[in-house]
Amino acid sequence: MLKLFEGPSIIYTILGIVVFAAALLPRLLRRAPISMPMVFLGGGVLAFALIDYLPTPDPVKYEVVTTHLTEVCVIISLMGAGLALDRPLGWRGWSTTWRLLAIVMPVCILVLAWMGYVFLGLGLASALLVAAALAPTDPVLASEVQVGEPADGEEGFDREDEVRFGLTSEAGLNDGLAFPFVYLAISISLVGVAPSEWFPQWFLIDVLWRIGFGVLLGYGTGKLLGRLFFSARSRSFRLSNHSEGFVALAATFLAYGVTETFEGYGFVAVFVCAITIRAAERDHGYHRVLHSYVEQLERLLSVVILVLLGGAIARGLLETIGWTDVVLALVFLLLVRPLAGYLGLLGGHTGTRDKVALAFFGVRGIGSLYYIGYGLSNGEFTAEANEVWAFVGLVVALSVVLHGVSATPVMRALDRVRRREAARHGDEREAPHTAV
Repeated sequence: MLKLFEGPSIIYTILGIVVFAAALLPRLLRRAPISMPMVFLGGGVLAFALIDYLPTPDPVKYEVVTTHLTEVCVIISLMGAGLALDRPLGWRGWSTTWRLLAIVMPVCILVLAWMGYVFLGLGLASALLVAAALAPTDPVLASEVQVGEPADGEEGFDREDEVRFGLTSEAGLNDGLAFPFVYLAISISLVGVAPSEWFPQWFLIDVLWRIGFGVLLGYGTGKLLGRLFFSARSRSFRLSNHSEGFVALAATFLAYGVTETFEGYGFVAVFVCAITIRAAERDHGYHRVLHSYVEQLERLLSVVILVLLGGAIARGLLETIGWTDVVLALVFLLLVRPLAGYLGLLGGHTGTRDKVALAFFGVRGIGSLYYIGYGLSNGEFTAEANEVWAFVGLVVALSVVLHGVSATPVMRALDRVRRREAARHGDEREAPHTAV
């Protein structure tokens, strides 16, 4: 007898549909004001609301699973972001990135921590944890406003318009550079507010040591792997000749694992490793093979996490949310980040349109979920864990919807303007390649 509605059968069916949808939706929706994350977040809400026997994906109860699942998704995304960037690392070429990291992110952390403490009634440590988790632009869910696959030859630098480049490079680095503030929140939760109790270790270890080793070991791993990929003496070891994309996963785990072993920031190391591998042989087609593999794996993992987040929402994740939380979440997404972003970019070489887009598209997503899971599992936030998860889940869900609706029409409008300006100046090479 056919068992249509037994748990395992329908779960496997749903998984098959989800995977096919993950493959098809990016192409079907590329011209629509709807993003893939919106679809799967909504699908997760619907599935867990209608199918009672699906287990509740409670991030507080399943803290370890939540933390590690989001961790793997983020580091894979960071490898993809680093491999996709065609622009060589430099102070001038990356000036937009440095402004977003050094000015915009700290301002967002400061303002959001104050909002959480004053208006949400969170303790200082919890407010700081929320702010640190929500400050970074997400490398996973921001794909609609980031650069596409690596380019070959002369097209590389020219196709990277400042908006896509700025958001991709910001997302690649700020996930790691927000970590000192997460550790600061953990330290305050454990030892108290007095600076004498936490500042020396926090500054020497969590800032200088961890960032330094993240950069150093990421660069060293990238140099070693770049030489192995492209210039090994033995053709058997020269992996670029074999077009095996899964090697990108080995590079990701190696850079992350080695760095975390030495108490460095693995997120920083993975991104630095990726851009170092890219620099080893910038125009080689093997970068597209590596990037394609990690992009597919990232998409699959992000779909799983979004469905589970939707399920958590359907099962009561946001039940403690009130109007104050909703207003503050919207203020942060629509006012604080855009205003901080625009002011932080003043004086730079980006035009007004690009400044507005860079400031607005600070997508919040899976990286924020990881930071909350990590912070709650390593600090003393038990009394406020549900409130913290509820507010962060709300901000991520709102970001998925607001940025998902606006990303495609805004980026296509910017592309049209650039093409017209390029044509007017008689140089079509300046028109950007639209990321898909």
